Amino acid sequence: MILNDEFVIEISHLTFRYEQQNVLEDINLSVPKGAFLGLVGPNGSGKSTLLKCLLGLEQPDEGSIKLFGTDIKKMKTWYKVGFVSQKANSFNSGFPATVFEVVSSGLTSKLGLFRFLKHNHKKTVLDAINAVGMSEFVNRNIGDLSGGQQQRIFIARALVSDPELMILDEPTVGVDSQNVQNFYNLLEYLNKERGITLILVTHDIGTVSDKVTHVACLNKHLHFHGSAHDFDHLKESDLSQIYGHHVHVLTHDHSHGGH
Repeated sequence: MILNDEFVIEISHLTFRYEQQNVLEDINLSVPKGAFLGLVGPNGSGKSTLLKCLLGLEQPDEGSIKLFGTDIKKMKTWYKVGFVSQKANSFNSGFPATVFEVVSSGLTSKLGLFRFLKHNHKKTVLDAINAVGMSEFVNRNIGDLSGGQQQRIFIARALVSDPELMILDEPTVGVDSQNVQNFYNLLEYLNKERGITLILVTHDIGTVSDKVTHVACLNKHLHFHGSAHDFDHLKESDLSQIYGHHVHVLTHDHSHGGH
């Protein structure tokens, strides 16, 4: 994916406080169109808070956020933003909905709550399911799928509104290691072939570094923001300083099917 000078996200001097404590402090972060950004940092570093600010769910105490060049407070085109959460603990697996129904619910932001699906919308839903390699499960109950399969369906749900930006909050929690690799390959495809700008919050620094184009390392402050190549060449001592404890980086060579 060719990166250009157009920024999908522009965060300027963002500070967020919770009960008089700074959770995020003077964050400046720009994400170019077509980037695949890995957002890493220790637990409690402010990653989830930053996502909530990006999604308009929390208001920063200072600073500003622009999405697609528009101040977030004036955003009308939220369907351009897809979000995939940590499915694992929040999803009720007994929920009686088929894969098709779950994915089609992702059109609500475009169609409105009670609009019926027209033929072209049904095609859009089926295309999204096909894009994540789950066509054969279209009529299966979502609760009957494995964790990895469910996460693919939630990506399809985010894809169905044809987003330009997709934000994923530790989406591989509860997914076994074999499926994690397939999952990252899918994200790489969405970024490179579909041109979707991706932000992935992850704990798996090593796995992410060969898929992403950029890395941002957060721990209240933005300690590092640059290319994946530069991140790979940080010393372990630098990372340990950011994390506040020793960090050992495992890198994976997926290009040759290795682990």
